[in-house]
Amino acid sequence: MRVALLAAIMVGLSTAGVSAAAFWIVRHSLFSDLDDQLYQRAAVVVASGVAEEPQNLPAAALYGSDIRVELVDGQGGGFQIKNAPTPPVGEPELAVAAGKKDSSLRTVHDQRVLAVPAGGEGLALVLAQPMDPVRHTLAKLGVVLALVGGAGVVLAALAGATVAGAGLRPVQRLTAATERVARTGDLRPIPVSGSDELARLTHSFNVMLAAVAAAQEQQRRLVADAGHELRTPLTSLRTNMELLIAASKPGAGALSEADRREIFDDVRGQIQELSTLVGDLVELAREDAPGAVHEAVDLVEVVERALQRARRRAGEVQFEEHLMPWVLNGDATALERAVLNLLDNAVKWSPPGGVVRVGLHALGDGTAMLEVADAGPGIADEDLPRVFDRFYRATEDRGRPGSGLGLAIVKQVAERHGGAVRAGRGADGGALLAVRLPGAPELAHT
Repeated sequence: MRVALLAAIMVGLSTAGVSAAAFWIVRHSLFSDLDDQLYQRAAVVVASGVAEEPQNLPAAALYGSDIRVELVDGQGGGFQIKNAPTPPVGEPELAVAAGKKDSSLRTVHDQRVLAVPAGGEGLALVLAQPMDPVRHTLAKLGVVLALVGGAGVVLAALAGATVAGAGLRPVQRLTAATERVARTGDLRPIPVSGSDELARLTHSFNVMLAAVAAAQEQQRRLVADAGHELRTPLTSLRTNMELLIAASKPGAGALSEADRREIFDDVRGQIQELSTLVGDLVELAREDAPGAVHEAVDLVEVVERALQRARRRAGEVQFEEHLMPWVLNGDATALERAVLNLLDNAVKWSPPGGVVRVGLHALGDGTAMLEVADAGPGIADEDLPRVFDRFYRATEDRGRPGSGLGLAIVKQVAERHGGAVRAGRGADGGALLAVRLPGAPELAHT
């Protein structure tokens, strides 16, 4: 309605301006023609010698029945047509007769009055023509212009409403779709037709819906996987606790010291597994660290700190590192956590006395590759694409400790820093896990 109203107002203003200009031009033209006709008739009458023979006045002047004519002198006397209306005579006409003015043209009582010298001494020819025909023509012209302008305004309002309705219909569909999403949570994409701005807006909205749907699916999968992973240690804890409670009741058989110690060790192990799992879930669930400080980070120092922590719990597994200087802008704590997860995973799969090789080298395209290769059996081909998925664990990994989230955290940290991860096989046949990170050699920042 606002578009239709705006179109009607703009057309109305334009029509009013054009009509006013046309009316003024036609009015000026009609009055100019009227004045020219009076001058021409006055010149014909004067040229006929009416000053020498005033009796010729009727025959010389009456070319139109609406013309009023009179010869006047400077005192107001003169000659007029018998039984015919006379033109109004006033001071301007008398001044022309007295020779004080060359001519006089004015409007008196809705008559156009012209006075010119009659060609003789002390005489002026006065012609008057009523303006009723001109007024009538202008009145009809005003009615026509008003009708045409009104019709134009109505047509403009109808056209504006039609165009606005057609143009806003996709917006209404998009609005209805957004209301449907808000009301029902249905994230199905909206059909897109055309290639205009509204189609682009709908496509962008569909992209947003797809991102929201993917986020919801990821959240549901995380909750389902976390529930599945939490169920096993919780069930084991409950079983052990029920066994201890049952053994402590009067009349129940006492547990041996070895059985008690085994139960307590199992409880401690399950609590440790729960703590690790909850910590990994908290780390993985957050989109970005709330208190993370992004600053220049020396990746070599980060890797060396992670190596120190990994060596303390690696047992007989050895580490061999070849690190090139590399600096990037990021979160040192998150990067250290990711590197430590890679090292812990390599230690878990390496046999006693095995060697874990850690390498960091520039690729020459503004990125560096951090590679961790273990001495284990390697990763099966069918498992390579899913190594970094949440809670994914290979068949032979089911009995080993861990939450199944360590490598997923590595992937998240890498992507948060603009990098990527990949999995493959090392030169010794073991697993090779690599993280590619942007940055620059340390020398470029000194």
